[in-house]
Amino acid sequence: MSRILTGIQSSGRPHLGNILGAIKPAIKLSEEPGNDSFLFIADLHSLTTIKDGALRREYIRAVASAWLAFGLDTTKNTFWRQSHVPEHTELAWYLNCFTPFPMLSNAHSFKDKSERLADVNAGLFTYPCLMAADILLYDANLVPVGKDQKQHVEMTRDMASAVNHQVGEEIFVLPESRIDERIMTIPGIDGQKMSKSYNNYIDIFVPANELYKVIKKIVSDSTPLEEPKNPATDITFQLYALLADAAQVETMRRNYLNGGYGYGHAKKELYELIISQFAEPREKFNFYMENEEALERELRNGEEKARAVASVTMERVRRKLGYN
Repeated sequence: MSRILTGIQSSGRPHLGNILGAIKPAIKLSEEPGNDSFLFIADLHSLTTIKDGALRREYIRAVASAWLAFGLDTTKNTFWRQSHVPEHTELAWYLNCFTPFPMLSNAHSFKDKSERLADVNAGLFTYPCLMAADILLYDANLVPVGKDQKQHVEMTRDMASAVNHQVGEEIFVLPESRIDERIMTIPGIDGQKMSKSYNNYIDIFVPANELYKVIKKIVSDSTPLEEPKNPATDITFQLYALLADAAQVETMRRNYLNGGYGYGHAKKELYELIISQFAEPREKFNFYMENEEALERELRNGEEKARAVASVTMERVRRKLGYN
């Protein structure tokens, strides 16, 4: 059995790009026989950038609600808030004390901002140690990551190896990164990668009228309605093709090529597809957002399961480091 660990950002409400690129693939992976998935909301990591407590709580609720809305099985898998399992920060401190300065200064998370050191807080600099703790606490075998995160898994292996060597015992499992080369880049309404940073995202959970307003803003060219259009270069068509079945995609493709079909028609079809395809997740999302007790129950159950595993790991670590 493979234990798979997935960290979930909590720096905003999940959008369509997160759903297609992260949530649905992770849930699918968790459903495969023989996989034991641990999925945590990385709310401690968010403190490096978000200082508003009320905003953080809102984002955590939205992230948790979205994953539950798409059917994450919390009975089979473990789903929790990082901040509610204190072993994360305890192990992060121990790893800080084994990690050389040059390793941290070479981390992409630091180097990308190192030209503006006044904007770099200590949490950002030691970010890899907390990330390593997140992984090592749960004896994870596999960590699905994008190419830009592979370095953090490599650093985790280096930290774990250093501790294992120092104490003379394999107290940490060395994780492997799993990089899916097929991970899709979801276009935003302006054609760039869909991202909260670019404010070009589609939030499928907003009320229907707000959703339609956003979809109407998708950038298109000035080809007149009656003329043929190139589906391959149009953002609305690209988004539609990610969601629709083959027959629906082919019908829209022919409409584009035949002419007499405007971008407004395509945007309306995209809107209707989102509303119909995500009707159940939208309903479940609203349920959890409006029923905090039900949401808390799911998270607390996950936190009990996570802590049961983390406490066993920390007992090994404390014993070897003289803290038992």
